[in-house]
Amino acid sequence: MSEDVEPASGLANCSLPVLASVVAPDGSQVRVLAPGTRGSMAHFELGVGETSIAQRHETVEELWYVLDGLGQMWRESTDSSARIVDLRPGVSLTIPVGAKFQFRNTGRVPLAVVGVTMPPWPGPGEAVEVAGPWSPMIHGRSQG
Repeated sequence: MSEDVEPASGLANCSLPVLASVVAPDGSQVRVLAPGTRGSMAHFELGVGETSIAQRHETVEELWYVLDGLGQMWRESTDSSARIVDLRPGVSLTIPVGAKFQFRNTGRVPLAVVGVTMPPWPGPGEAVEVAGPWSPMIHGRSQG
């Protein structure tokens, strides 16, 4: 990753890595972007025909912006109201702390999203697997 961070000033910048940095707990490919002290940013990608593993986050909220591809996002808030929204370039959405969510690629190209996590992603144990509306399918193999 091409990254430049000045700890004293808090100024950071980086270019989108060619390869995924990590695999998210939901199964999507993640390219970590410029870090911040109060949030983190990443590029998420879900392959053609893939469906993520349904999750909820313990302490972080996320803001998503769809860059490319087509898909659907299921979210269920902590008060049990659930909805499915169509994903396409230009759509933005929120995933509040504790909300259950799952997304899937319904298009012919990878579904690409930029997400901001606040506070910054804390690491293992943050994401908790939950039941979702669709059977997970990552990299052509069934997960459930």
